[in-house]
Amino acid sequence: MASIVGGLAVSHIPAIGGAIAKGLQADPYWAPFFDGFPPVHRWLAQATPDIAVVFYNDHGLNFFLDKMPTFAVGAAAHYANADEGWGIPTLPPVDGNQDLSWHLIEHLVAAEFDIVTCQEMLVDHALTLPLKLFWPDQEVAPVQVVPICINTVQFPLPTTHRTYRLGEAVGQAIRSWDSDKRVVVMGTGGLSHQLEGERAGHINKKFDQECLASIVSDPQWLTQFSDRELVSLAGTQGVEVLNWLAMRAALGAADGPIREVHRNYHIPISNTATGLLVLEPAA
Repeated sequence: MASIVGGLAVSHIPAIGGAIAKGLQADPYWAPFFDGFPPVHRWLAQATPDIAVVFYNDHGLNFFLDKMPTFAVGAAAHYANADEGWGIPTLPPVDGNQDLSWHLIEHLVAAEFDIVTCQEMLVDHALTLPLKLFWPDQEVAPVQVVPICINTVQFPLPTTHRTYRLGEAVGQAIRSWDSDKRVVVMGTGGLSHQLEGERAGHINKKFDQECLASIVSDPQWLTQFSDRELVSLAGTQGVEVLNWLAMRAALGAADGPIREVHRNYHIPISNTATGLLVLEPAA
């Protein structure tokens, strides 16, 4: 059966793409963020995943406010990137794994999740930038991907409890897949930030630190909060922490043996608190 080799979580700010394109990784403004990645690169070189299942949120490239699914799963052979208007480079398409996609889709529907199945799907910076951060020397990341889009844009959002259950179901499906492939699960976005309104620039360091700690050792801690409470604590865009929650739930039960490999946290970058986390099964 397929194995889950670990979990990765990282912020996906568009400005990161601009910094990479301009070679600003060592700039004093950006260095505290990019300096967090060499341990991740070493871990990936040892873990050698074949596939990345990526929990992320779309920013209007594939879905818009007139049609916003709560959960959507990609089932394409390839996933293309496109110009999002941020002035960041468009990256080459990344390969999908349709066998795993359909296995996940069938498992999720059987588990009574009403998902949207996407046999054609564009992916935006929420997926492409993390791949570039994790494999910076590769034009195309050396993994196939299965994108799972979670609505963090338009209310009502999926509840934290529902999102946790989604992650659990995805993890169960991966482990039941008849394959020898090695899978890494990823959650992208956040941490606390708000880009508009009276609270534009909102960052909640205390809540971010609590999130990082809970994702490691007590992931169900986040399920106590409603979507409105998450907005109050983390900001309107900080609710992207739902993607991190799904990633952690996919790794195993809340009391399962999970080991933290690496963590980084830095503020501010483009009015967004940034986080980075690497987890793996302890056994």
